[in-house]
Amino acid sequence: MEYVLETRGLCKEYKHFKALNNCTMRVPKGAIYGFVGKNGAGKTTLIRLISGLQRPTSGDYSLYGVPYTSKEITRSRRRMGAVIETPSIYGEMSAEDNLKEQYRILGLPSFDKIPSLLETVGLSHTGKKKAKNFSLGMRQRLGIALSLAGDPDFLALDEPINGLDPQGIIEMRELILRLNQERRITVLISSHILDELARLATHYGFIDKGHIVKEISADDLENACRKYTRIEVSDIGVLARVLDRLGLEYQVVSKNTAQIYQATIPVSQLVETLSAEHCQVLSMKEQDESLESYYIRLIGGEEHE
Repeated sequence: MEYVLETRGLCKEYKHFKALNNCTMRVPKGAIYGFVGKNGAGKTTLIRLISGLQRPTSGDYSLYGVPYTSKEITRSRRRMGAVIETPSIYGEMSAEDNLKEQYRILGLPSFDKIPSLLETVGLSHTGKKKAKNFSLGMRQRLGIALSLAGDPDFLALDEPINGLDPQGIIEMRELILRLNQERRITVLISSHILDELARLATHYGFIDKGHIVKEISADDLENACRKYTRIEVSDIGVLARVLDRLGLEYQVVSKNTAQIYQATIPVSQLVETLSAEHCQVLSMKEQDESLESYYIRLIGGEEHE
């Protein structure tokens, strides 16, 4: 498999804080790579490093097989676009003028592609409207347009849907999918909004405390996500005691609800035992484990070096 980005033992320290700690990951060519982690886990730091805004303390990484220490890394970075934290735009300029300025910065000789680029990100209708008057979703899409100015085939997006309203989230999702499927752009997208990420990603990297805990494809993740029975009862304390007695694995998720992770559940025995202890079963439903639940189990369920 061909990889756009590979990191090996990457570390970044700020005084006494390790933002990245032996981070090793691989982003396959053509993937939408969901970069999952809590705020402060190291996602933004990694994107800043591979964009050339900072240098690692130790370890190394490569873009398109070119080590970051090589003189050729500048050429590889020209194939990459990034939107890190808040998009850098000129508020007093229109979307078109922002793109013209970006073209000048990149030394691109012609503005011919700007109209189609504005069409791609859904901003062709904005005319002379100043960017400072754009909605948050429009500013995010303008940031992506700026990152696409050099025709990259790798795009790194740092929390692109953070703060967007439902319509803005849908528009951003459709844009990312279109860039990946129609323009064959590999996308690294960091996010902690896991339900939305699950609609996009073909691969995942889970990061905790600056360290990659697990990398997995969406297909393998689907197989790894366990089925469970969600049970709602009148007394969660009684349910917990009974499940412990029966040796069933479970997780309490609210004051009346638990998830039982078991292929087969002795339903009749469970209901009868609960009833004998004056605990009513209000509902039971089989479900598939969500990405969020898998993440919590992966990160929260054990300690990682």
